[in-house]
Amino acid sequence: MFGRRGSSSSGVRTVRPADVPGLQDAPAPDEDDSRAEAPVPQPPVQSEPEKAAVAAPPPAATSPAPGQAQETVQPAPAPRKKNSEYYETKAQIFNALVEAIDLSQLARLDAEDARDEIRDVVNDIIALKNVVMSISEQEDLLEDICNDVLGYGPLEPLLARDDIADIMVNGAHTVYIETEGKVEQTAVSFRDNAQLMNICQRIVSQVGRRVDESSPICDARLPDGSRVNVIAPPLSIDGPALTIRKFKRDKLTLDQLVRFGSITPEGSTILQIIGRSRCNVLISGGTGSGKTTLLNCLTAFIDHTERVITCEDSAELQLQQPHVVRLETRPPNLEGEGEITMRDLVKNCLRMRPERIIVGEVRGPEAFDLLQAMNTGHDGSMGTLHANSPREALSRLESMITMGGFSLPSRTLREMIVSSIDVVVQAARLRDGSRRITHVTEVMGMEGDVITTQDVFLYDMVGEDANGRIIGRHRSTGIGRPRFWERARYFGEEARLAQALDASEMPEYVAD
Repeated sequence: MFGRRGSSSSGVRTVRPADVPGLQDAPAPDEDDSRAEAPVPQPPVQSEPEKAAVAAPPPAATSPAPGQAQETVQPAPAPRKKNSEYYETKAQIFNALVEAIDLSQLARLDAEDARDEIRDVVNDIIALKNVVMSISEQEDLLEDICNDVLGYGPLEPLLARDDIADIMVNGAHTVYIETEGKVEQTAVSFRDNAQLMNICQRIVSQVGRRVDESSPICDARLPDGSRVNVIAPPLSIDGPALTIRKFKRDKLTLDQLVRFGSITPEGSTILQIIGRSRCNVLISGGTGSGKTTLLNCLTAFIDHTERVITCEDSAELQLQQPHVVRLETRPPNLEGEGEITMRDLVKNCLRMRPERIIVGEVRGPEAFDLLQAMNTGHDGSMGTLHANSPREALSRLESMITMGGFSLPSRTLREMIVSSIDVVVQAARLRDGSRRITHVTEVMGMEGDVITTQDVFLYDMVGEDANGRIIGRHRSTGIGRPRFWERARYFGEEARLAQALDASEMPEYVAD
């Protein structure tokens, strides 16, 4: 039973390996002994600061200070590749650890104290079993076992790095990461697919979901909001496939997007005015283009007196307003019942007196309910969807409504879209890995059966430098008074809007 290390007032006694009968001469289990990765009772989920404190990478891999260019981050040294002998030794020590501790008492300690106690017991086990290993190997073993018991195993060092955008696990021995827009393979590996599956189950169980052979596909999230997708055998042939879209600990702001070159200061001002003046906004872009990040940035300009309700498949948005209600969908249970869809959430939140409705991602018939909400007094509502251009985004919106079984004429649907959507903001991930806001486009009206749009702000690609980085410039299209001018005027923002549009037409912003 564990108590705080060095504390005599805790009233509990630490169980040492010597207390376990026959530990010193216990036979070594086989490498595939199922006890080596036996599921253990879950300790309380570590908060992000605790996780960073106990699994922080070397100083060279720390995240940049706010405003510092992301390119200054140096990757952490690659971990050593572990062989079968290492995993066999780890299995022996792990089994002895499970027998030597009281997991129910361990769960009552905070993360740092629990990690210290585990390290003490493991050191004693290594000494009693006369395991021969170097100091660095022993440190690796201690860290691995602590991560297995308290965290997410081999993923912990990657989750602690703030310069990683995505973690992609393709089976037990293949792990890729994305940093600075580039994908690279790491030396991180799991003992086998059983260990990887155990960690996947640990992740999804924290949000009340499950993944197994009967339910092999699961969307979940980490405590910090990072998006998680798991697809398990038999659908994933070479072992479980785990994908994590990491969120930065420090939420990005429009000012930081300006520093990274995603938008100019004048473009940032235009987006601020759009967010503040209660325009209905659709954020469009491809996978990994930064739609959710941009949505987070725009919501920062919602007035703190407004009641905001968010609807998401997995709760990712990080709104800073005090009056926010967060809703999340629910998958069906084992009997196939109890599913709560995005459309159910959007319809229900209309009865919750929202002033703004934020839909994390529009991908189905909930598009119809969102448009109706935008049309019935919920100005300033926002959502994201996958599309490669503003016009394609409007077309996809119409397709989603049609696929939902609504037998409405195309013209009626388009009239509803025109009366609901004010602005489409297009985000793109360019071929060099950089992310740019490429269009700020207004929905103007209809000419016949065609929706007309007007670009207010554009990104023009000029060429590329010697290192393959794309060179481009943001510019205004010369529109003096956009359609949302009257909204900006109502909120006292017309002077700032005019100044930003005029400044964007200066020669340095005009493409060659």
